[in-house]
Amino acid sequence: MDRNADDARDASGDAREDQAWRAGSSDVRLGDLGCNVAFHLRLAQDASFKAFKRHTGEGDLRPGWYAVMSIINSNPGITPMALSRASGRDKSTITPILRELTKHGLIAQGPVPNDRRSYALTLTPSGEERLARLTAHAEAHDKHLDEIVGPRKAELIELLRRITGMLD
Repeated sequence: MDRNADDARDASGDAREDQAWRAGSSDVRLGDLGCNVAFHLRLAQDASFKAFKRHTGEGDLRPGWYAVMSIINSNPGITPMALSRASGRDKSTITPILRELTKHGLIAQGPVPNDRRSYALTLTPSGEERLARLTAHAEAHDKHLDEIVGPRKAELIELLRRITGMLD
């Protein structure tokens, strides 16, 4: 796109958002992505996870571990299928997470009474320790996010829930 076209686009709100984004991103133009909600949700998620990982200082921490371990801790004996639904992950993404958590000795699998096709998940003592450390970091991280979002936190959470509810 030539400079005149950029100037013409700058008259619209979308172009201003795109221009502001370019200013912080080495002049990379986002085009339609500049006003794409899904794109910005993904960027915010990635930025949040990176900040959380930096804050914890835990190099082996993977996306989703904290949430999965928290849900298992709150629901000892939960099955992978129930965990998948509760965490918003499909089987293809929850299975590798469970494999990694098991490999690191953070969760254990046990039998489910009257159901030989599934297994129950619990945190190991190491998993409980790791979750306690991550929870302290998560609380500090969430406080930082609260500062960023400001008094509109409830509105943001409601919008995110609405997106989830209507798309899922």
